[in-house]
Amino acid sequence: MLRTEDGVRIDAAHTPSARTDVGIVVAHGFTGSWRERTARRIVHVLSGYGGVVAFDFRGHGRSGGETTVGDLEILDVEAAVGHARVIGYSKVAVVGFSMGAAVAVRHAGLRGGVDAVVAVSGPARWYYRGTKPMRQVHWAIERPVGRWAARVAKRTRIARGEWDPVPMPPHEAAGLIAPVPLLIVHGDADAFFPLDHARQLYDGAKEPKELWIEPGFGHAESAATPELVRRIGKWISSNFS
Repeated sequence: MLRTEDGVRIDAAHTPSARTDVGIVVAHGFTGSWRERTARRIVHVLSGYGGVVAFDFRGHGRSGGETTVGDLEILDVEAAVGHARVIGYSKVAVVGFSMGAAVAVRHAGLRGGVDAVVAVSGPARWYYRGTKPMRQVHWAIERPVGRWAARVAKRTRIARGEWDPVPMPPHEAAGLIAPVPLLIVHGDADAFFPLDHARQLYDGAKEPKELWIEPGFGHAESAATPELVRRIGKWISSNFS
């Protein structure tokens, strides 16, 4: 159990690795959890490339608080990165999926303290409603009945009210990450965010940066194959050689 600087308890797990100098923090998507099978599969593969700290964002699973859907979650990543440092990892990468990708980019740009960032299936900007799944996400966030459904069905507690102020969007935060390397991974079959989000993130970032457009890849953890996760692990290792 970790604690953020604003006092929220964060449920987390550490998976050691044969490589003892590299720590990998895994940040899940909206309504997700490190305890889900898809997330555990990703942790298992990444543990071949470094020790993994996986956690539940505030308002998710067994963590405390309420989710702010990408704003204060940078403090959750900060707690996980800090824990990775405390337990001995000299190099730390953050791998985020969907909402977790947005948070990983924002954390690296605004807080720093990481050595590599991977954003998988992440949005570049806020309030996107151009796809049916994202219209459903906004219904869950903005409507009382939607928040109730998310709490009951997904154990996700969503904070009420609007952002004030509106957080810096990921595509702007991406420009603050360099010289830390950034990898953006996005599928051409993503039903939530079309490819222009990945390209906007990439265009906003400075070198060193890479963009992988994955044919047939859908969205986030549920679509990430072991082979894709291994390639991400190899990319992390290549930056820490």
